Amino acid sequence: MARTRVRITPLLALSFSAALLLTATGCGGESDTSSSSSSDADAAGKDTGPVVVATTSWEGAFAKAAGAEDVKVIVPESVQHAPDYDPKPSDLAAVADADFVLYAPFEPYAEKFKEAAGGDAELVEVNLDNDADKAKAEVTRLGKMFGTEATAKEWITSFDTEYGKLQKDLKSAWPDGKAPTVVAQVFSAWSAKLAGAEVVGTYGPEAVTAEQLSDLSNKKPQLVLDNVHMTTGTVLPDSGARQVGIVNYPDKGMDLLTVYKNAATTLQEAMNAS
Repeated sequence: MARTRVRITPLLALSFSAALLLTATGCGGESDTSSSSSSDADAAGKDTGPVVVATTSWEGAFAKAAGAEDVKVIVPESVQHAPDYDPKPSDLAAVADADFVLYAPFEPYAEKFKEAAGGDAELVEVNLDNDADKAKAEVTRLGKMFGTEATAKEWITSFDTEYGKLQKDLKSAWPDGKAPTVVAQVFSAWSAKLAGAEVVGTYGPEAVTAEQLSDLSNKKPQLVLDNVHMTTGTVLPDSGARQVGIVNYPDKGMDLLTVYKNAATTLQEAMNAS
């Protein structure tokens, strides 16, 4: 599926012509062949896999984990709520060179990218969920699409190891050795699973009603796991619960594992302060 982009420079073309001339006159030597083959390969470049355009760093991180190396992200990292972004013409133009365009169904600009992609790029709807099992399943699926299954498998092995360590560290931070009770915004519930917490209620993405607030407060949670990308302020102000912000999107480095590490640090600090 990926397009191999090979460029022959004038110098390379000249070297190639010289090599043909030497071969024709019988002057070519064996020792020169291996050396020129290596340099020619470097000059010609390598196929780095599919060219991927991702609407946000979240889709981009899934693509990188799955083995894609050439990944361009459209929505700038500085945009707190990615669905609010209005794509520029230059953003849409970038889609023209893509092999794959990754987007999420809840992004209102998805249709614009579909139109810009035309018939050349393959449009891929990504399940943006940091739940460990769902994330691994998505990385595996993308790896098969990209033809990078081996790299995706390596990432999953590394992820499982690191995820297990984070869970162990968080369990050691449980207040009084007991799993904390939490209320979680629906898109932050994955972090409760990471911490081994007991989820006694969820809210969002719609605004929390007075009835919901009363019900959630009666559950007496120790923590409220908010979604910083869709926050509505303090959710249970009079409950005594400590509210912490969970970040779903990776930074510009597009390292998906960093999201879990940062969430673990946030959760551990919150539990130690309880």
